[in-house]
Amino acid sequence: MRQKTASAILPFTLALAAWAAPLPALPLTVGDEPGDLFGDFTAHIGRQIQADKRTFLDAQLCTEWFYQKRFQKPPRPQAQGVSATRRAPGVRTLEARECDQRYPGGLESARDDFSRRQSTLSISLTFYELALVGDRNDDLAYSAGEIRDLLESFGLPYDARLAPSAHLAVLSDKFDTLRGDGDMEAVMASLSALFDRGYRFTEQDMATLNRVSG
Repeated sequence: MRQKTASAILPFTLALAAWAAPLPALPLTVGDEPGDLFGDFTAHIGRQIQADKRTFLDAQLCTEWFYQKRFQKPPRPQAQGVSATRRAPGVRTLEARECDQRYPGGLESARDDFSRRQSTLSISLTFYELALVGDRNDDLAYSAGEIRDLLESFGLPYDARLAPSAHLAVLSDKFDTLRGDGDMEAVMASLSALFDRGYRFTEQDMATLNRVSG
């Protein structure tokens, strides 16, 4: 098994907590097979990331348009699609009237929404990293011990008698709640707890995250 390398991509300072002793691994028993919990959980987060990327881009485009409308001289002769220069083919653009409708408060409201969307997207991406880190041996599946560690990193109890779908519901609800609350601190604390237990962000994790975030 290859040695996992420490994560170095997040620009956050992790406040690492000291654990008294490592917890013993929980053996799998009949009926404990976690199924495709990893795939379902990362897919749930991934769908939200794609939605967050779209709303983030819309806010970015409108912010750029309002800024150009206010400060660019002479003004544009006619309404044009809202887009940054040299955008890749197929990337969404917005009509100027859409920005006026979305943000009647103009540049300030668009800029505020851009900041909110950026924060929300950051939480979703960081949670996706956490989900990848939770797959300790990069086999694209969660063992019973990995599920336990994920839940306990959030202070949630682990019950080996529960079906994988029940664990998926709990983890997905935690993601939805923290994202809705904008609670990046809780996500980072959970990631820190996994690192304390020996989990690491690997090259495979980084490649997967880059594909999702790109």
